[in-house]
Amino acid sequence: MKIKKYRVIRHNNDKKTIIDTKKINGYKVLPKNTFNYPGIAVDSMIIIKPVLIEKVLKKKIKRKLDLYLQYLITLIDDEGDNSSFMEALNEMSKYKEIVEYKYRLFLEDKYIDLLLKKISLLEHEIKSKQAFIMPKKEVKKREVVINDIQEEIVENSRKRR
Repeated sequence: MKIKKYRVIRHNNDKKTIIDTKKINGYKVLPKNTFNYPGIAVDSMIIIKPVLIEKVLKKKIKRKLDLYLQYLITLIDDEGDNSSFMEALNEMSKYKEIVEYKYRLFLEDKYIDLLLKKISLLEHEIKSKQAFIMPKKEVKKREVVINDIQEEIVENSRKRR
């Protein structure tokens, strides 16, 4: 089956102009719809209307935050290892950067600030749980290292006098 590709064409007094989609300012969406329409295949779509962009992004952000929250709950319930907590922190920091630099163009600053606060709250929960679950051996090793550093500081201060 041969797939046809379409471009937006505007007819203006017998003149045909092709609109370059790279020059259009809007939010690009890649459809995940599996339903096939006969003769139509949509690879990407650019949303131009600000109200519609806002609705789409808020819905997408809500789904993503719910997904991270469920992941955090399962991580805490299963008492995962340190690497899983680090992976979750990395994912949260990546998402925070996406919100900060990509979504700020289309959404209000007040909403973005609220969203960033929610993400930092999730990060804080991950960090606190990571510190709580940290194996006792690692805590003892850290205590020994801290004690050694403190003794070294005390010796250096005595030598100076």
